[in-house]
Parts: sequence; structure tokens; C-alpha cells
Amino acid sequence: MVVAVPLVLLLLFLALGMPIAFALGVSGSIGLFFIGGWDLVLGIIQTTPYDSTANFLFTTIPMFILMAELMTASGITKDIFKAAHKWLGNLPGGLGIATVFAGAGLGAVSGSSTASAATLSASAYPEMQKYGYSTPFSMGVASISGTLAIMIPPSIVLILYGIMTETGIGSLLIAGIIPGIITALGYVVTIWIWAKIDPKVAPRVTDKPTIREKFQSLAGIWPMLVIMLVVIGGIYAGVVTATEAGALGAFATFIVALAMKRLTFEKINEALKRTLKSTAMIMTIVIGAMILGYFLTATQVTQKMITFVQDAGYSRWLILVLVIILYLILGVFMDQMAILILTLPLTFPLVTSLGFNPIWFGIIVTKTAEIGLVTPPVGMNVFVAAGAAGVRTAEAFKGVTWFVIADLILLLILILFPFLSTWLPDLMMK
Repeated sequence: MVVAVPLVLLLLFLALGMPIAFALGVSGSIGLFFIGGWDLVLGIIQTTPYDSTANFLFTTIPMFILMAELMTASGITKDIFKAAHKWLGNLPGGLGIATVFAGAGLGAVSGSSTASAATLSASAYPEMQKYGYSTPFSMGVASISGTLAIMIPPSIVLILYGIMTETGIGSLLIAGIIPGIITALGYVVTIWIWAKIDPKVAPRVTDKPTIREKFQSLAGIWPMLVIMLVVIGGIYAGVVTATEAGALGAFATFIVALAMKRLTFEKINEALKRTLKSTAMIMTIVIGAMILGYFLTATQVTQKMITFVQDAGYSRWLILVLVIILYLILGVFMDQMAILILTLPLTFPLVTSLGFNPIWFGIIVTKTAEIGLVTPPVGMNVFVAAGAAGVRTAEAFKGVTWFVIADLILLLILILFPFLSTWLPDLMMK
């Protein structure tokens, strides 16, 4: 009964629209009061805000967010789409395919899926409309392409997973490369099939750029290549840790943007403000989750759940499937960051106790978060993309159905073939 009341209150607070950070903190505090009175509650509240966030690893998050914001502010992200457009625009659904490749490029230098979705929507949607692409198709492509930033390193979700579970962040980021590439290719195949079945949604682009124009467009992607080499190359080579790579990546982006004369004081100021806002939101959620976590630890909910599952004798694969279904359901209703912080103290010990690889599980959880970013009613990327393009959200959601089906197939592939997620990290450690 003591355990049930705070958890029921948590669900009630979320249903009433209370911010997730406060819902976690208040419900956890009520639970702590039940088992230890005001002394325990006040003691936890006094120490948790500092203890849960004064972690050197957390500096990775604002650094990668700042890197993404500086890229957006300097217009580097739009150059990536322009180059992809020149090379791929003439294929069936070519502008959509170009948007996916641009999203993959953004993902390789930006850990923020919402920033990617907004950028792609603002740059790709007008271009697709110009050539007669349907609005649902255009918005579906822009929304789903933005989710690539959540898998392809540097991913804020993978970083948060690593911090929450004490799994190596560098290994997690490298593990996201192959699943990220496979996901991008899956989206390309989906676009091609959709355009073939219904050519009206994505008419063929008739004007063909010259070879010279194509190669000239590549001049716009050198900043992305430099930043990607600094971040991913530095981690893989062992020159820098994941935490150091975040700071180095943000600094490299700043220097590159300055060299291109694309940053003004106002743009830098706005990028810093947006970074501060996103970081404060994540840190506040972490604090609230830790308060609830102390309650769960005190009542031994996690340990009892693991013991129950082990004694029940259920197949470990059945339990894994149920955990994944839980993440998919939660992704429909909740923010992805909040889901990770809320569930990982329960699901991670359970899954690893069954012998599953923690890095592989991180990729699977990230994939479910990727799906949740475009599923109604809380598909954050769809809302962001629709807002950036000035399109009704209902129209935008119509375009993601095909991609959600593709993502579920891709999720199944990643589950059945764990080596796709673990091969590169294993190679890095040799």
C-alpha cells in the first residue's frame, strides 16, 4: 500500500498536466514521508539537488546541446540539406531522401532531435512544397529525419542512459553508429516505396543540377565533416573521453562558425539561452527522479521485482519484450527524457540481471525513444516540425505512419541481431 500510493499519485499528477520533474519530486516526497516522516523528506530534499547533478559526466549534456544550437544559429545545418538536395533530388521521393541524409548529417554533429527537426522542417519543407510534394509526406519526412539525432552520436539520450546506468558513454555513442545508419537507410527505403506506390505525394524533380553544381554544393558540408571528425574520431581513437568530446565539439563548432563569419553576438546569446533552458529542464527532471528513486530504494521495489521475476521462471525474452512494449506505450504519452529517468532504475537492473548486454539494451531503449518522438499525441518532433513550418499538427501526424511501421521493423532487427549494436564498441576496446 505504501508503494502504491506515490505511484498512483505520480500517474495522477502526469494526467493533470503537472511538469514531469515536479510530479516525480512531489510523489517521491510523499512516499518518503510515509516511510520516514518529515525528517527523512527534508534530509533528502536538502541534499538531492546537489548530489544528483554535481556530476562531471553531466557537463556532456549542455556541451552537445550548445554544439547543436551553434550549428543551427550559424546556418551550417541548412548547407547540409542543400548539398543532399543537389545530389539526391532527382530520385523518386528525392527531396525526402535528401532530407533523411541531411538529418543523418545533423545527427552526426548534434545530439538534439528537436533542433534537427526544426532545422529540417524550416529548410526542407518549403523546398518540397515548391516541387509539389504533399504536406503530410513533407512533414512526415522532416519529423522522422530529425529523430536520427537521438541515435547517431553524439546522442543526448545515450549520454543520459550512460549516466543513469553507469555504462561507458563513449562505448554507447560508438554503438549508435551502425543502428543509426541502418535506421537512415530504412527511412530511405520507406520513402522510395511510398513514392513508387503513390507518385502524387512526391513528384519527380525535373530540373537536374550539373555535375559542377553538385560538386560545388559539397563545399558547404566541410564544417560538418570537421566537427564530426573532432567528436566521433576523438572518441573512437581514445584521444578524448565522451565528456571532453562534448566540450571540444562545442568549441570546434564555435571556431568554425566564426571562421565562416556566420555568428553575431545576438546569435551566440540566443544559442546560449536555448542551451541553458534545455539543460535546466533535464537537470530538474533528474532531481525529481532521484527523489522518487530514493523512495523506491528505501522500499526495495527494484530488488523485489527482480526476485519475483527470477522466481517466476519466465523466459528472459518474454520479459524483454514486455519491457520494450512498456517503453513503446509510455512513448505515446510522455517525454522521452522523462521516460528514461523514470524507468531505468527499475528496468536496467532487471534486464541486466537476465544476462542482456547493457550497451545493446541502451540502443534498444533509444530506438523506442526514437519511435516515441513521432507517435501521437505527444510526438515532440512532429509538434516542433509543424511549428517551424507553420503547418497544422494533424497534417504532420498523417505523414509519420509509414515511418513508424518502418521503425518497428528496424527495432525488431536490432533486437534479433545484437551484434549490430555491440560490434563497434567491442572493436574499440581491443
